[in-house]
Amino acid sequence: MSDNNFGKVVLITGGVRSGKSEFAEELLNDKEDVLYIATAKTLDKEMEDRVYIHKKRRKNSWKTYEGYKDLNYKLKEYDEKYILLDCVTNMITNLMFDEKIDYDKAKFEELEDILKNIKNEFYNLIKKVRDSGKTIVFVTNEVGYGVVPEYKLGRIFRDFSGNINKYIASLSDEVFLVSCGIPLKLK
Repeated sequence: MSDNNFGKVVLITGGVRSGKSEFAEELLNDKEDVLYIATAKTLDKEMEDRVYIHKKRRKNSWKTYEGYKDLNYKLKEYDEKYILLDCVTNMITNLMFDEKIDYDKAKFEELEDILKNIKNEFYNLIKKVRDSGKTIVFVTNEVGYGVVPEYKLGRIFRDFSGNINKYIASLSDEVFLVSCGIPLKLK
């Protein structure tokens, strides 16, 4: 990853266990000043195991921030030039569940407002990164290739994820799709 004087945005997408995180880490492997933003909540043993695997792979020199909200403000506390956010879909999930709403009974307008708020979280973060001349690498899951979820909440999550991924890609300088551990540059 080349150094530059302006903020750079990179999006990496792909299926579950496709090698997205490893590719993102590889892009920043020669950097020491990396802030790793871990957006997952560890609510059960399975997630604890996944988080452990990710932590074990990280360079010791990288700093970690665990969180998913108001990240544009949190960046003020860190000097690192490179940021790796893993992952967008966990962040979307957490932001969705911060809303006190019954998704099964939600009206279209309510969902549009929630989606707009989530987009604003990413917009504000990307703006802060660009304004401060940093580089951010987003890791996200491509959830639109599977079957249509049976439940409304699953369909809402799938739609939100597709919309947010498309939105971040539109603001990105580079976009990669990782399949079977092989990255393909899309943009």
